Amino acid sequence: MKVRTYRQRDLACTEYTLEVPLDHARPDGERIEVYAREIVDAAKVDAGLPRLLFLQGGPGGKGLRPSSRGGWLGRALQDYRVVVLDQRGTGLSTPANRQTLTRRGDAKAQADYLTHFRADAIVADSEALRRELQRDQPWTVLGQSYGGFCALTYLSFAPEGLREVFVTGGLPPLAGTADDVYALTYARTLEKNALYFDRHPGDRDLCARVVEHLETHDVRLPTGERLSPRRFQTAGMRLGMRADFDGLHYLLEESFVEGVDGPELSDTFLTGLGGSLSFATNPLYAVLHEPIYCQGSASAWSAERLYAQRPEFALDADTPFLFTGEMIYPFFFAEDPALVPLREAAEILAAKDDWPALYDPDQLARNDVPTFAALYYEDMYVARELSLATAAAVRRVTPWITNEHEHDGLRVAGVLDRLIGLSKETS
Repeated sequence: MKVRTYRQRDLACTEYTLEVPLDHARPDGERIEVYAREIVDAAKVDAGLPRLLFLQGGPGGKGLRPSSRGGWLGRALQDYRVVVLDQRGTGLSTPANRQTLTRRGDAKAQADYLTHFRADAIVADSEALRRELQRDQPWTVLGQSYGGFCALTYLSFAPEGLREVFVTGGLPPLAGTADDVYALTYARTLEKNALYFDRHPGDRDLCARVVEHLETHDVRLPTGERLSPRRFQTAGMRLGMRADFDGLHYLLEESFVEGVDGPELSDTFLTGLGGSLSFATNPLYAVLHEPIYCQGSASAWSAERLYAQRPEFALDADTPFLFTGEMIYPFFFAEDPALVPLREAAEILAAKDDWPALYDPDQLARNDVPTFAALYYEDMYVARELSLATAAAVRRVTPWITNEHEHDGLRVAGVLDRLIGLSKETS
């Protein structure tokens, strides 16, 4: 393992780069690198604090880059040495994107490679890192969103590595299909649309005007690709974050300018929108978003199939405009330059029907690791109905159900403080 230490203001940081098997079931096969950064309050380097592993949301998002002690990190550093993992394929771990994946060969070779990038592999990587850092001593895990999914996989297959678990907005369904997930998240997206257009009633007509303009003009994003009406509709993915709920409104405020030939979409609008719609920085999010729900079944482009069954989302003159939410559609792989080279591999993954299990319900029913979970009642991304069912099925889970926060609640230091407080109350 490669190790490098440095200081960042009042933080002491250590970087670790560890070689792990691509397929942990074949330890002598191909190997990749995973990267992690340990962050410690510089005043507490010798305090003997236990480690907390942070598993971020995603899939496909890189780990936190510390720039300050604000939010949850500042609270965690009071009690822990914080280890932030760049989950395989992201950040400074061996990357998986259009540039690297196409070097592996044809679409089948790419898809085969990507089957090793789900929660089970992330947990195995985490265990390899834990053993390097502290041998048989268990550590604490904090899982945000998809990181919470990984935490439940951890509890299922490697509970001996865990001292306690904190989950924020990420108790996954233990069974079922992607269709079960999207049936609920489409309903929650309708609720967010109602809240948004109630707060910004003029935006509905403005969005319809944008759609009409896109249908009749060849509008290009700064990266060169055409902006289609359906891709504009997916900007609603932001509506589930409280800190960003009004961001769309402020973007739409500057959507049109008067050009030489009449109204046209402004560079300000197109630049801001393009940045939020592109998957260039997190292509695994698009490629693996539906497979993270698959256990013995194919996703078969679940979100797209259910979209066709929801006429309220139709983009026509007779239907009031609605944004879609956290859904991945196959047309992304025809329109986003970061995804176009991965289109055939994504099709293979969407058809794959022999995905292995990500959770062990029997092990979870007898779980002995104290687990504390923040469940956001109005969460647009992780349906409360499925999270509540999981909380009831897993032993030693203490749920905190709240509507004070939404999916990005961890950004507020009080959320982690509440979970740590619950842990101390029950210890």
